[in-house]
Amino acid sequence: MTRLFGTDGIRGIANQPPMTAETALAIGRATAYVLKREHEGFNRILIGKDTRLSGYMLENALTAGICSMGVEAYLTGPLPTPGIAYITRSMRCVAGIVISASHNPYRDNGIKIFASNGYKLSDELEHEIEELVVSGKACHLGNETTEIGRAKRIDDAVGRYIEFCKGTFPAGATLNGMKIVLDCANGATYHVAPDIFRELGAEVIAIHDKPNGLNINDNCGSQFTADVSRMVRENGADIGLAFDGDGDRLIAVDENGRAVGGDEIIAVCAAHLKSTGRLRNDMVILTPMSNLGLRLLLNDLGIVWKDANVGDRHVLEMMRREGANFGGEQSGHVIFSDLHTTGDGIVTALQLLAVMHESNRPLSGLASVYRPAPQLLINVAVTSKPPISSLPAVMESVRAAEAELGNAGRVLVRYSGTEAICRVMVESPTEETTRRLAEKIVETVRLTLGANA
Repeated sequence: MTRLFGTDGIRGIANQPPMTAETALAIGRATAYVLKREHEGFNRILIGKDTRLSGYMLENALTAGICSMGVEAYLTGPLPTPGIAYITRSMRCVAGIVISASHNPYRDNGIKIFASNGYKLSDELEHEIEELVVSGKACHLGNETTEIGRAKRIDDAVGRYIEFCKGTFPAGATLNGMKIVLDCANGATYHVAPDIFRELGAEVIAIHDKPNGLNINDNCGSQFTADVSRMVRENGADIGLAFDGDGDRLIAVDENGRAVGGDEIIAVCAAHLKSTGRLRNDMVILTPMSNLGLRLLLNDLGIVWKDANVGDRHVLEMMRREGANFGGEQSGHVIFSDLHTTGDGIVTALQLLAVMHESNRPLSGLASVYRPAPQLLINVAVTSKPPISSLPAVMESVRAAEAELGNAGRVLVRYSGTEAICRVMVESPTEETTRRLAEKIVETVRLTLGANA
């Protein structure tokens, strides 16, 4: 069967399969059919989106599909992905659907689904929805009911989410006296993040907060921190906070303008949670992408770490399975499960600011505890994604690098779950060795799978 769902929902180029209005209509029908059955007596599905132009098209198609099944569609308009997760739970919806391609450029879009409890939909239910859509059965589901649902705008969604986020900051604490630069990536955080930090007392300088449907993630946000770094330095700010297009990632910038990535944020927050007795089971969940230096630091702090598969849903699944309350990814997805059911860039930023407030230390000082091993990650555009293990030349290149490194480094070659990319990551004791080995593997991947192969 053709697969629709990847590691983080469905992704593709807007107006091309699978991200067409026709497919969105079928997904709306199938989701309403499956989730209405799972939650008898509840009859509403929440729909939110980021700021992409194609969001209008997909939002209307999903709404039509949902209403054709006699289910109500509640529309929030642009709102961060974690905001949809929160409001789905608080409004007792049977599901929450997010229209977003996260950090991807505007031409892409995606659909991901939250269950009624605010967690990502289970694999089993995703597969059932997928089968109904791919088989074409979803096109006929609407014929089974004479009921037609209504669509309703939720005018207070932004306010609900703002209050939720502020509630994760320590009671009685404020951000008075702090100057913060926010890079909203011209995405879903543009009209919530500035208000949250201002209402907590900070002086806020917001950049890339004027979306036009085409400029989301365009040389801004968590993937491109040059602008926020410059603004921090020019304005003498205490910190810069860069979100991605749908607001579930955070990359910070310290008071000197240096980018502080996901691994460093995890290091700072894990050390603080451990020292204050709030790190459940003294455990942190990572993925194989996290740097060797983070693992060594956690070892020194007496913190157990375990690797989940890449993807924030896999991190959260292992957290729940292992009884951990903290985990995250190098990319900036960080999960505080005592506070939220999914990764949330704004909530992560507030927890980082709380550590600065409670310790009375700047971010540069807090982050200095972390010393990364030299790491290089290179993305290689590919035309297909056969199993890496089925590619003899690539496997031989990887084995040769691993033999040279021994226990002093790591090699990881994997495909992106959302893009036509193969990621090659190498860590070693020196920059020269890291680059040499990574480039050798990349050359082999390009010859085997690249566009010109």
